[in-house]
Amino acid sequence: MTQGKIERYHRSMKSVIRLDNYYSPEELEREIGHFVDYYNNERYHEALDNVTPADMYYGRAEEVRAKRERIKRRTMRLRRRLYTEAVAAGV
Repeated sequence: MTQGKIERYHRSMKSVIRLDNYYSPEELEREIGHFVDYYNNERYHEALDNVTPADMYYGRAEEVRAKRERIKRRTMRLRRRLYTEAVAAGV
């Protein structure tokens, strides 16, 4: 990991963690843990082609991309069909 990536990660964490006041070290540690879990398992990363680091690490990235592509094709077919029906109905 490069220095720039580490700094960006810390900046992201600070921007989320600083939004609240923490009254004990345990509370702050818990929130940092929540952020790390979110960052690795839920947040899509543009540098990873919009998959999570966990997807990339565990080899699920291609599966996620393929699923998104199937959803996109299905959505486009539905849009095309609805558009064609609307034109035919004169809407």
